Amino acid sequence: MTTLAEGRELTQVGPGTVMGELMRHYWLPATMSSELVRDRAPVRLMLLGEKLIAFRDSAGRVGVMDHRCPHRCASLFLGRNEEGGIRCIYHGWKFDVAGNCVDMPSVPPQQDFKHKVKARAFPAVERAGIVWVYMGSAAKAPPLPAFEILDAPEDEVSVTFIQRECNYLQAIEGEIDTSHFGFLHAGHVDQDDVPADGPIYHTVTNRAPEYHIADTPWGTQYAAYRAAGAESTYWRFASFAFPFWTLAPNGEFASHVHARAWVPLDDGHTMFCFLRWTRGVSAHTQPQPAFKDGTPVGGTGRGNRLLPNTTDWLGRFRLAANEGNDWQIDRAAQQSNAIYSGIDGIHLQDQAITESMGPVTDHAFEHLAPSDQMITRTRRRLLMAARALRDQRILPPGVADAEVFRGARSGYFVSEDRSPWQDVYARQLAAALHPSPPLRAAE
Repeated sequence: MTTLAEGRELTQVGPGTVMGELMRHYWLPATMSSELVRDRAPVRLMLLGEKLIAFRDSAGRVGVMDHRCPHRCASLFLGRNEEGGIRCIYHGWKFDVAGNCVDMPSVPPQQDFKHKVKARAFPAVERAGIVWVYMGSAAKAPPLPAFEILDAPEDEVSVTFIQRECNYLQAIEGEIDTSHFGFLHAGHVDQDDVPADGPIYHTVTNRAPEYHIADTPWGTQYAAYRAAGAESTYWRFASFAFPFWTLAPNGEFASHVHARAWVPLDDGHTMFCFLRWTRGVSAHTQPQPAFKDGTPVGGTGRGNRLLPNTTDWLGRFRLAANEGNDWQIDRAAQQSNAIYSGIDGIHLQDQAITESMGPVTDHAFEHLAPSDQMITRTRRRLLMAARALRDQRILPPGVADAEVFRGARSGYFVSEDRSPWQDVYARQLAAALHPSPPLRAAE
């Protein structure tokens, strides 16, 4: 059981917290590159409980910094993005993307001390249509995580951002819990009503899979398995990767190249950042599951309508279906068994469940089951890594060697291979389709 004290360690991410310090050792997907326009208004960002702004200067460079002007703490969100920097409208002090004060017009020239003033700025890079931010204190930032999706040419990468009103850990645990699929998403489906070669047949045939669980160089991994005939096994491999990434089994293992970040905005809000290879076969490239007569399975819709973005700290990429309207649950569809949950859309179903637990769930109230082994293993892995960093200054996984993330792949397949499960995984990974890395200048 996770104690109340352990729950706090796991879920609090602000400055000085155990988990917050671990998070600050990694690059964070912060915003979409398209949100920042040269010499246009800055964007408010909340990351790890800190209020930041992001802007793109006249040369196209991205700046990410504390929103407070280091002069009198007025918000630089109100600033003028002009001629290579952000200018505070209070006294006109101007800062470049590195935080250097480049103009101090309210101070007489003989008393100018701009060379001694620096805004608190963070390193930022762009990759796959995303602005990544490093909020750590190391003199040299680590490399970006070497997920396969970052090998793909940018025109072959789809990027989605969706905010979730709950703690990052709740969101992750919804992703690494595979046994819920046969209920939350497909509890109304009978195996005799769907094709045997369809994507959900094995999941609804046996709603209680067995598991293999292991620590990995990148985090934790599970292999859920079910019999698929006399000689075959239906496998669903998935992973958690430090510090907040998941690789879900919602695609064919051979080409399902993706990564899903659950970036903590603060203790009770998370930004889902989904990077997907458009050449891979997954739920997002295939028609929604259908019954034998071709009728789409209820509840598996793909739409996620967003509210217009606002300039609030937490005003970006919010779903229109939310707690305020009961996630648009259709009780008639639920009662008639047209949709098991009454909520249309697999992502929205997951969102409703994790948000319904509250911003930060009370782990002491839980009664975890054998099907929750991946959750308990991942909590322990995170907690031990955060404590080792705090107490022994041992770097968490993937910081010193970002290449470990390249070994993570997820997806489903049917196999007659009777080898140990990790050997089955290694063979499938070796035979899989991999993106070809584009040529890039040295970083």
